[in-house]
Amino acid sequence: SGPSTPIASLVAPSGVDAKRIAIIANGEALTRELINTPASDMGPDELEEAARALGNEHDAAINVITGDDLIMSNFPMIHAVGRASTRAPRLIDMRWGDKGPRLTLVGKGVCFDTGGLNIKPGSSMGLMKKDMGGAATVLGLAHMIMSLNVPLQLRVLVPAVENSVSADAFRPQDILTSRKGLTVEINNTDAEGRLVLADALALADEDTPNAIISMATLTGAARVAVGPDLAPYYAQSDASAAALETAAKQVQDPVWRMPFWDPYEEMIEPGIADLDNAPKGGFAGSITAALFLRRFATETPNYIHFDIYGWQPSSAPARPKGGVGQASRALLAALPKLLDL
Repeated sequence: SGPSTPIASLVAPSGVDAKRIAIIANGEALTRELINTPASDMGPDELEEAARALGNEHDAAINVITGDDLIMSNFPMIHAVGRASTRAPRLIDMRWGDKGPRLTLVGKGVCFDTGGLNIKPGSSMGLMKKDMGGAATVLGLAHMIMSLNVPLQLRVLVPAVENSVSADAFRPQDILTSRKGLTVEINNTDAEGRLVLADALALADEDTPNAIISMATLTGAARVAVGPDLAPYYAQSDASAAALETAAKQVQDPVWRMPFWDPYEEMIEPGIADLDNAPKGGFAGSITAALFLRRFATETPNYIHFDIYGWQPSSAPARPKGGVGQASRALLAALPKLLDL
């Protein structure tokens, strides 16, 4: 036989942790694959399957509450948002690790968003397969944390639903009672992400972990404010924000701090219920959504919320057009300071 053909291989330069980079890349690949998969093949069932596969890979424990069992288990808003779909709503709860500080990640898993009875126009519905981008991103981040064996106790909560239109859909002007007991006046069924996150955040908060981080493709207002490249976030703790800013620059994963602006609290308080899911006027839409969520994480001082886009509109270096993780690398790099590891 003749001489063998040389096979090209990548060689990591001195000082580069190739294993860590590969793990981060695999986590990002998982996030992108989940977002890019059409909703016909990525409903609540399939998102649960993806979470179970990730849990099995890392020996994590998974519990899933599905369909009408959500009502029995007191997750009424997750059920209300998802009940109109033929694909049952559910809450996915994954736990990993038994030592170190406790971190809970909460990801919005709206597998497709028609807008509900406040139906979106076609131009706004076209990308709604990516409305589970928050769930995809926290699962990608969870893969990084577990693969690197970061010394913490991880919990991942994903409310997985499809916001559909049917005779059973929840309606404008309905009053929903949340897991926390707060009532919510529905003024737009297309502001559903904060509803499913609220029940999941209430559960997370009952556990009083060291930190809760929620990630969601939540508002168009955030996109108008900072565009598709930046991941806007809200942090209760200035120290956490400083850690995030430093880490984001180190790993070139840009984030942008937004304010939990207390004077806007009255904007989310309607005339009838405790909270309004869609304040009128359109002002400060991302901020009012973040304030809404903060009402459900009252026992955990270190609460961080990301209002991400989860989509790359046109190809860029290392970011092909399509689904993309945002802030996961920054969060991974910030964990030592966020949690005093």
